[in-house]
Amino acid sequence: MKKVLVTGGGGFVGSYIVKQLRAMDISCVVLGRNIYPAIEAMGAECVRGDIADAACVHDIMEDIDTVFHVAALAGIWGKWEDYHRINVLGTENVLAASRKNGVRNFIYTSTPSVVFNGDDIINGDESLPYGNNVLCHYAKSKIIAEKLVLANNSGEMKSCAIRPHLIWGPGDPHLIPRLLERGRQKELKKVGNGKNLVDISYVENVATAHILAAQNLEDSGSAAGKAYFISQGEPVNLWDWIDDLFLRFQVPAIEKRVPFALAYAAGSILEKIHTVFAPDKEPKMTRFLAEQLAKSHCFSIKNAAKDLGYIPSISTEEGLNRLCEAGSL
Repeated sequence: MKKVLVTGGGGFVGSYIVKQLRAMDISCVVLGRNIYPAIEAMGAECVRGDIADAACVHDIMEDIDTVFHVAALAGIWGKWEDYHRINVLGTENVLAASRKNGVRNFIYTSTPSVVFNGDDIINGDESLPYGNNVLCHYAKSKIIAEKLVLANNSGEMKSCAIRPHLIWGPGDPHLIPRLLERGRQKELKKVGNGKNLVDISYVENVATAHILAAQNLEDSGSAAGKAYFISQGEPVNLWDWIDDLFLRFQVPAIEKRVPFALAYAAGSILEKIHTVFAPDKEPKMTRFLAEQLAKSHCFSIKNAAKDLGYIPSISTEEGLNRLCEAGSL
């Protein structure tokens, strides 16, 4: 790798990828919705643009040999048109521009949600089929996009997908702040029997996995055309982990519990109400969220270890310590 493009490089995961690449003295171009002074301070070039704009994407590909396509619209609520525009059309544009400009390596940031069907998953691996009971537009759009990326794998441009689960760490704008906010407002209830195991992923480990994937594509290419689950390698009990997180940030412990069936039914009702009367406001519960909070979803990282050499170097305990040291959320 000599010159890389990181779409969404000003975001949470993307900025950590850029930081590690710059530490390796690799030239970086970042495409994002804004100009990011902190990214420029790392020595990266920032370009303001929209991945849904094909011409914009094409114009910044000169001399790029590797693309990290991280940019995406995440969330559990919203309009299909918005998710399709960013996650599907945007991916099509980045792929097309990469092919036309002779990019050699294409690494896509995917999600384990592409294989989630509402059932418990314990130690699942990459042989799991794509979900066919998809309850949120994000997961649906990421399935389409990941398929596109892997279908574009070729001798001229090798591609692979990285599927990190529940990414967190200093600078997290999504998972941790949402949990803490709902905890402080006493709006969070334990869903289900409280025994569900989930994978979590410290953000620096996730960034490292992306770079290892790029190095593999550049060298042996054994990861070409494949997807890889990424995590800490040791699942946690979701509610025990949240309890520990709340204790560290002095957030009141969760005292209430709701059966999964009740949460799922409430999610179904709220989705219908919000679709009609408040489509722009996210419901406090959805069917997808109920399943995520009550079901086990953890995956093997053996293939990532074998093909990429991925070993999570920062433990969950160390990650939590770094999160706390970074300041209040």
